[in-house]
Amino acid sequence: MSANLQGGAGALGTLPSADGERLTIVARLRPAFALAQGGLGLVLFLLLWELLPRTGIVSDAYLSPPSAVLSSIWDLVEKGQLWKHIAASLQRSLWGLLLAISAGVLLGLVMGAVRPLERLLDPVLQLFRQTSAFALFPVFILFLGIGELSKVAIIFWASFWPVLLSTISGVKQVDRLLINSALSMGASRAFIFFKVVLPAALPSIFTGVRLAGAYCITALVAAEMIGAHSGLGFLTLNSQETFQIPTMYAGIFLLAVLGLLLNYLLALLERRLLRWRRGLSLDD
Repeated sequence: MSANLQGGAGALGTLPSADGERLTIVARLRPAFALAQGGLGLVLFLLLWELLPRTGIVSDAYLSPPSAVLSSIWDLVEKGQLWKHIAASLQRSLWGLLLAISAGVLLGLVMGAVRPLERLLDPVLQLFRQTSAFALFPVFILFLGIGELSKVAIIFWASFWPVLLSTISGVKQVDRLLINSALSMGASRAFIFFKVVLPAALPSIFTGVRLAGAYCITALVAAEMIGAHSGLGFLTLNSQETFQIPTMYAGIFLLAVLGLLLNYLLALLERRLLRWRRGLSLDD
């Protein structure tokens, strides 16, 4: 009788273990399922894109199939033109973005920490923020010429504001209790700024930086469509004007890839610098 009870207890004891193993397997397979679903959606999109012009539902004079777009990209590679356009776009976008991040973070930290300065500058900055970079492009050309400086300036202007505003917001939202605790322990103002305020504001700062990365690509396209002789934006517009439609879509595709790559790199940098932060994802 006791042996039977022990056997039954042992069998019951294995159930939670089996359920736990099953849940572990499901948890491990969940990212793979999500990746497969995303991949399936992408495959279906590309298939639909290929079929629409091939079947004549949409004229290939307006919509080139992906196969023609890839062929056009390969032609650019063979002619040695692809890297020239990519390098020009990378140089302009990175210079504009890096300058915007540097200026936006520096000014945002000062304005967030010094409230009278924020109240003094806020009306002027709000006015400038509402002024489109594209509307100011003639002004940039007037002062800086039609060369590289004006193109970097328009990218800087578009990317600067999300960094600045997110930095100010991040500094202002730092928990006052943390600052008071540091002061009560005799910490200097410099220590509080670099060890308390700045780390607490970093998540908000990176939100602005990633937004700036998206605005950077948008401004890059506009900057390269006027007065440029290289770059992916120039390639796209020039191909449209010369009715090289597959090459036009190739330029659009490469700009999208550039934007995705930039966003991925910024997200990777954010994860590296904010390792101390604990999210709610299963990976953590």
